[in-house]
Amino acid sequence: NEQVIDGRGWRTGALVEKREIPMYYMNITKYADELLQALDTLPGWPERVKTMQANWIGKSEGCEIHFPYNAEHKPGDPVLKVFTTRADTLYGATYVAVAPEHPLALKAAATNSTLAAFIEECKRGGVTEAELATQEKKGMDTGLFVYHPLTNKPLAVWTANYVLMGYGEGAVMAVPAHDERDFEFSTKYGLPIKAVVKPKDSELALPLKEAFVDYGICFDSDDFDGRTTEEAKHKMGVVLKALQLGDLRTTYRLRDWGISRQRYWGCPVPIVHCDACGAVPVPDDQLPVKLPDNLVPDGSGNPLLKTPAFLNTECPKCNKPARRETDTMDTFVDSSWYYLRFACADNDQAMVDERVNYWLPVDQYIGGIEHAILHLLYSRFWTKVMRDLGLVKIDEPFAKLLTQGMVLNDIFSRKGETGGIEYYNPAEIDIEQDAQGRTLGGKLKADGKTVDYGGMGTMSKSKMNGVDPQAIINEYGADTARLFMMFTSPPEQSLEWSEEGVVGSFRFLKRLWRIVAEHVEQGVVARYAGGALNAEQKALRFELHRTLQKVTDDYGRRQQFNTAIAAVMELLNLLGKLTDKSPTARAVAQEVLENTVLMLSPIVPHACEALW
Repeated sequence: NEQVIDGRGWRTGALVEKREIPMYYMNITKYADELLQALDTLPGWPERVKTMQANWIGKSEGCEIHFPYNAEHKPGDPVLKVFTTRADTLYGATYVAVAPEHPLALKAAATNSTLAAFIEECKRGGVTEAELATQEKKGMDTGLFVYHPLTNKPLAVWTANYVLMGYGEGAVMAVPAHDERDFEFSTKYGLPIKAVVKPKDSELALPLKEAFVDYGICFDSDDFDGRTTEEAKHKMGVVLKALQLGDLRTTYRLRDWGISRQRYWGCPVPIVHCDACGAVPVPDDQLPVKLPDNLVPDGSGNPLLKTPAFLNTECPKCNKPARRETDTMDTFVDSSWYYLRFACADNDQAMVDERVNYWLPVDQYIGGIEHAILHLLYSRFWTKVMRDLGLVKIDEPFAKLLTQGMVLNDIFSRKGETGGIEYYNPAEIDIEQDAQGRTLGGKLKADGKTVDYGGMGTMSKSKMNGVDPQAIINEYGADTARLFMMFTSPPEQSLEWSEEGVVGSFRFLKRLWRIVAEHVEQGVVARYAGGALNAEQKALRFELHRTLQKVTDDYGRRQQFNTAIAAVMELLNLLGKLTDKSPTARAVAQEVLENTVLMLSPIVPHACEALW
């Protein structure tokens, strides 16, 4: 999804469409409940990440409801199944909507060219929840009907672009009066809107100007009139179960992890396809399946399909000619367990050994927030699978987690001739700014033509907006780059790249160097070891030990390096105001400078080594 812009591949400009293909999956849904509940055992993880994982797993208590295909339905006859968390609104259902890929929609499209064209259009639409939430709601009547499970009234079947085949059964019961999305859709297409839930302490103003989505009291719902939403939801499941037209059910938003990739690089899926035996796993003694290392991808598809030496093999079961699987695994498969391998990398007989149980879990893990619901969830799943296989004894891979922010820089681009987007490094652009120094746009230095400004975004190879650290190191030194990045923002927040900020960090290091050099030129003395102090000296020592306490806490418990640096800067400012040059004052200054160098050494180790 991240690689699709305006329905086209970001690099090639090729039209992108959704297509169903055979794939291999990891059964992560089997662990959905444990992955959710075990979040409570991770006090060292940021609440934001735990919330993101909980939402991604998406446990929902609700009801499965069956809508018969014919009015004379008998138990066992085929039905359209939907899942809802608001079974209390069932009497307000005025139509059902199915995904464009749903068998009902495809059946109707076989004899309706307009509907078939609409379904093709939907294939090119986005599938992220953000896109679904903001895109224009579109749909078409399929001409088919299903029947309400309690009233037996016919309900029109529509296909709609906001219904996903991958969620539930690919169908929803539409209750426009009590769902904002259904209300928008119904208003657009003139479909009926029937209210069946009202506020607990007032009446509902009809006709509705917007959907009433809160819990309340049922009305116009036969035997359910007067029941609260909570009562009605449970009772509805009981009634439908008795009729064999539904039941209370728990569902998860999480889907099984599709690991198939149609590309050369990656871990091969160890399966052999035999006409007689079907899909046969590669025997353990033939693992690992190794990729040929002499292929050059040319953009025309997976080169493994054109490599007979890899493709053609024997069936492990019947020894007849067979074909090796050419899908390779998602690279997240490798990154799901590499940290376990670190503990026993020299073991050439097994994935892991007893040393894993000594070293794991990882005490402190650092990774970007973009991994919150991919790598970090997969790693937790993988660890639990290996535990269940008896390979490890731990339940969770990472005890403490720090999600560091990303480094941001200006993004400049231009549409290419093929429709794809071409990105340019900010160093290639004559940048135009307003009076406040904000970037407005720019022109490519090579041709003088205008480029599009995409704002500040994460530095990445794809956006061509990275900064080569070598140029900064050549001009200012590595310590300046380190100090700028540590001082400009807390580690978990994004950092906007700024040449002015780099220069400011360089100035501070020069000032520190100058203060130490001037002190040493007057002769190195023993650090303060006791004795009478005047008010100025006392204040400086108090500030020193307050700073030591803060830096220790910032580096350790809080992991807030920017505030540690700021505290040292304040200490140095106070030292700069010390006018007393007596032996006692110089001994206090010696103590302050020694500790300043020690406190800064994790951030700027090269300069501090020389100063020490």
